[in-house]
Amino acid sequence: MAEFTLVGLRVVRAVTRYGSFSTAAEWLGYTQSAVSRQVALMEQAAGRPLFERHARGVVLTEAGRLVVRHAEGVFSELDAARQALGDLDGSRGGRLRVGAFSTAMAALVPDAIAAVTTADPRLRVVPREGSSASLLTALARGRLDVAVVTLPDRTPDGVSLITLVNDPLLVAVPHDHRLAGRGQVSPAELRDLRWVAGSADVRATLLGAWADSPWEPDIRFGVRDWMAKLGLVAAGLGATIVPGIAVPALPPTIAVVGIDHPRAIRPVTLATPTGTDEIAYRGLFTEALADSAAQLSARVRRRLRE
Repeated sequence: MAEFTLVGLRVVRAVTRYGSFSTAAEWLGYTQSAVSRQVALMEQAAGRPLFERHARGVVLTEAGRLVVRHAEGVFSELDAARQALGDLDGSRGGRLRVGAFSTAMAALVPDAIAAVTTADPRLRVVPREGSSASLLTALARGRLDVAVVTLPDRTPDGVSLITLVNDPLLVAVPHDHRLAGRGQVSPAELRDLRWVAGSADVRATLLGAWADSPWEPDIRFGVRDWMAKLGLVAAGLGATIVPGIAVPALPPTIAVVGIDHPRAIRPVTLATPTGTDEIAYRGLFTEALADSAAQLSARVRRRLRE
């Protein structure tokens, strides 16, 4: 009987992230047949399918979600082991382990890391990108010192949350689209748009901001990679939803429009462990992160007024 392997679990995680075997293969530097083979071996080890195959990509089964959740724990433990081994070298300075979801890691966290490493060039910041759920678990288990996450449905024991910013969700359209230049639109005005989203399941996308609307979004393309989404939007093939903190990184071919709906926001929060001694530089990092969030919010407001 096949057994779970690190290579196989890494492949399953990549396929989950990108929603297709071909994109995962490109990202990993494997052939598509090699990815398919590894997934097949992991499905043999699990004794059931891990993915549902569709024309537009793949979606995790319930068994697949279970395997990926435990795989994240395996990789977290390996990362912790590598970090602990590195800490055996006493010549190094302090260490701050920072986790963040992908958009925050790209747009919000870098300035805060720059601030703390400027304060002490010997400080080693160890970044970790992941889903908010996996980062909160890692924080609760002592594998991270601080994490930037979206507001969870449930906060793990031993974790405190502070809201950094109520990040607006915006509609991204081509610069020559009929909605471009509008400061804000109602969900009803979006009814006839074609959408580019990370999943065909509306509940699993940022389109869920208006899940209570009486119409179902027309999702034409399902891609997980942000560059792919924006490329499709720029080509006039659909609209997508982007968080406000991503706006500074958008190309000039993309326009953004606000959504007049109370749920069209995504709270971004800072998570820290409770009941532990203060960790060096965490306070400075928190202050720098708050400054970065305020600056990004101001840039978003200016972009919407343009």
